[in-house]
Amino acid sequence: MIEKIKNWVDENKALIKSTYHHFHSNAEISWKEKETTEYLCKKLENLGISFERFEDHTGVVGYWGNKELGPTIGIRADIDALWQLVDGEWKANHSCGHDAHMTIVLHTITCLKELGFQPQGLIKIIFQPAEESGLGAKALIDKGIIDDVDYMLGIHVRPIQELKFGQASPAIYHGATTLLKGKIQGMQAHGSRPNLGINVVDSLGAIIQAVNSVKTDPTLSASAKITMVQAGGNNINIIPDYAEFGIDVRAQQNYVMDDLLKKVEYAILSSGSANGAKVEMEKLASMIAAEPSPQIEELVGEAIIEALGNDALTAPVITPGGEDFHYYKKYFPNIKATMIGLGTDLQPGLHHPNMNFNLDALQNGVIILSITALKLLKAKVKINETI
Repeated sequence: MIEKIKNWVDENKALIKSTYHHFHSNAEISWKEKETTEYLCKKLENLGISFERFEDHTGVVGYWGNKELGPTIGIRADIDALWQLVDGEWKANHSCGHDAHMTIVLHTITCLKELGFQPQGLIKIIFQPAEESGLGAKALIDKGIIDDVDYMLGIHVRPIQELKFGQASPAIYHGATTLLKGKIQGMQAHGSRPNLGINVVDSLGAIIQAVNSVKTDPTLSASAKITMVQAGGNNINIIPDYAEFGIDVRAQQNYVMDDLLKKVEYAILSSGSANGAKVEMEKLASMIAAEPSPQIEELVGEAIIEALGNDALTAPVITPGGEDFHYYKKYFPNIKATMIGLGTDLQPGLHHPNMNFNLDALQNGVIILSITALKLLKAKVKINETI
């Protein structure tokens, strides 16, 4: 079956790249992925796979097989794009590789279906919206999509600094991420009488200094930095009374994030209000750090070797980047979950507006994911016996 998969992928490499170009050229931001959802529904329908849509948000979940016959496997791809400035134009842009992830998952299912594979169990094909918002996985969890899932697979293209083309990792250990937004309310006054006002720019300066002064254990990976500030208007002779700011907080472990957030929030509120201003904070998004699933990682490692050879397999990738995929395991601790890292020679980096990679890596992704699905459906007893 493995050779048949490799041959199918080789024969359909032009189709795989064509699908990628479609997704890339029709990018849509979080919760707005309407055309993307329609396209995926049509593809699932053409494959004869039943699917479920949602009245209150985008995304689609396909159902292939029968859970009475074996385990339930979730294969997930994120479908949203970023909104960013690309060559002087603001637009939706797939600079995080979600177009590649959709392509790989869709053609993994197409490959197995066309080769006549019959799942001894149920495969849930999860095209998840709004990963970039940090809320997409939670939306599907709330819908009960994950309630009966035994194994969860994801895949993510990696920058060249982590993995080269032809390499793959059985897991990506993402860090925890929290995005904070703050508002400062002061009091306007004439620039000649600053004593009559409360200058929010002073508050911003104090907040920046305070956040930069927060200390954590230097042996643990963590950071907090101001990434956005807005204050004042067009008139320079007015003491500004309103400002907004954003903070990106990251830590490699969840407990480190919890401690860092307490310190950052205290630093912001105490320093920003020292001049009498009112400071408010809200959490825009958060993503938790990955929790390893050694048994499924071992199985994925075997699939990588069978797909690409011994030299292709690398150790799990450790990255400070965030991914809402890891919420699936947080809310369902018994799930064996992993996100495969795919070497693509991706440059200059993820979220760069002109991100690009070797599109031949899409074929590698389809082969790895297809072999992994086969192994999971045959190895339920083996994996559970090691727990």
